[in-house]
Amino acid sequence: MPDFQIFKGNNKKILKMFKHDSIVLLFVIFLAIFIGILIAGSIMFYSNQQNSNTIQSGVFIKGINVSGLTKQEAIKLVTNELHKQMNDHLELTYKNYNYYLEVEQIEAKFDIESSVNYALNIAKTGNFLNDMEKYILVLTANINIEPVLTYNENALISYLETIQANLPDQVQQYGYYIEDDELIITNGSNGVEISVDDLKNIIIESIQDISYSNEYIQIPTHVKYPDPINVESIHSDVYREVQNAYFTTEPYAVFPDVTGVDFDIDKAKEIIENNPEAEEYAIELNYKKADITVNDLGKEAFPDLVGSYITKYNARDTDRTTNLRLAAEKINGTVVMPGEIFSYNKVVGKRTIEAGYKEAPIYQDGGVTDGLGGGICQISTTLYNAAIEANMEIEQRRNHMFVPSYAEAGKDATVVWGSTDFQFKNRRDYPIKIEAQVTGGIASVKIYGLHMEDEYELFIDTKTIKSTSTSLVVESYRAYRRDGKIVKRDKLYTDTYKVH
Repeated sequence: MPDFQIFKGNNKKILKMFKHDSIVLLFVIFLAIFIGILIAGSIMFYSNQQNSNTIQSGVFIKGINVSGLTKQEAIKLVTNELHKQMNDHLELTYKNYNYYLEVEQIEAKFDIESSVNYALNIAKTGNFLNDMEKYILVLTANINIEPVLTYNENALISYLETIQANLPDQVQQYGYYIEDDELIITNGSNGVEISVDDLKNIIIESIQDISYSNEYIQIPTHVKYPDPINVESIHSDVYREVQNAYFTTEPYAVFPDVTGVDFDIDKAKEIIENNPEAEEYAIELNYKKADITVNDLGKEAFPDLVGSYITKYNARDTDRTTNLRLAAEKINGTVVMPGEIFSYNKVVGKRTIEAGYKEAPIYQDGGVTDGLGGGICQISTTLYNAAIEANMEIEQRRNHMFVPSYAEAGKDATVVWGSTDFQFKNRRDYPIKIEAQVTGGIASVKIYGLHMEDEYELFIDTKTIKSTSTSLVVESYRAYRRDGKIVKRDKLYTDTYKVH
């Protein structure tokens, strides 16, 4: 009996243990199934996520939500949103001066496509655990991608240099100029200069965070000090050895005269040191003129007649004749070097009573009236036609209000002191010398130089475009003639004249 009871008690314990083990086993089985499903689901989700062509949730580009978008959708959205947020220019300011920099001017733009590509590849490295961790982190905490800003640095630096050139309070460097017999040296003064690197960084950072849309950018500057006056450098620029003019024939070449110029370096330094804060200093110059100038060279230096022209005048009009003769004397003997520009007003000078000019008829205020120096336009007109024949390049020339009596329409050249000049450039490879003469009712201009190979016969050819009772319109051309035939024409001017 006792043995039976013992067995019965053990049997209960065995049943109890069996039930417990069964529950554990079921739990393990269910857990295994759950984990298997979870792993299978994760693998399936991971596979889909890896092959997805859309951006995962929680991704922003420049603060713009691009979750769930394809590449093209994201690019379009970000581009449009940034376009709305960004101004097309930046406003820079210094004191009361404003400057504007167009964003397009420096080719500034965000690399949106690269940012979208980065967004698409988040959690797609191929490492399951790392990718899942990254996916969950982005999903829960979000991520904002800042696109790279690209720009043309050379264009930006060039723009900043332009601002610097126009900035007020700039440093004034020392300088010098010659006035009569004195060298005037001007002192420098402190100024400001743009801190280029700082401003460049401010501009780029402002575009990067789009803050420039609502604010002015203060231009950072620093003090700039002028260079100390370098007397030796000025002397090197100013100093000239005297040299007589001469020419050679093999090959033909003319060497102009040089007036010697010098000043005392030690005395100049002493003057500056005694008053270092002065605005300017006057230094005496010593000149030594050449014994032989270019104008003294004879016709052997200018062997060929390359251009000439004559106009007629009324020799009985003594006052007008005097004016013609004075102007012709001024330009007579003038030598124009290759590349040099001849200015009629500079050579002839101001027409004054002291210079001997007389009252004679001139065109003024729509009519004819007497004026000091009247008639000298006949000399500029004669010179104009000769210059065309000599193949000079015309720099400045204007026609008269009315067709003058001494020239055809389209072949005249008027001059007015202080406003209207006649200028030409010597575009030949050799210097030219002008001879002008007024005598016996004929005003003549001859230009001497050296004939070049295959030269054309040149002259002014004109064509009337319009003729009415009130006006005349004429086109003029430089005509090129060879063997009696015009081979080409270059347009010069279109002139309009009033009809009397």
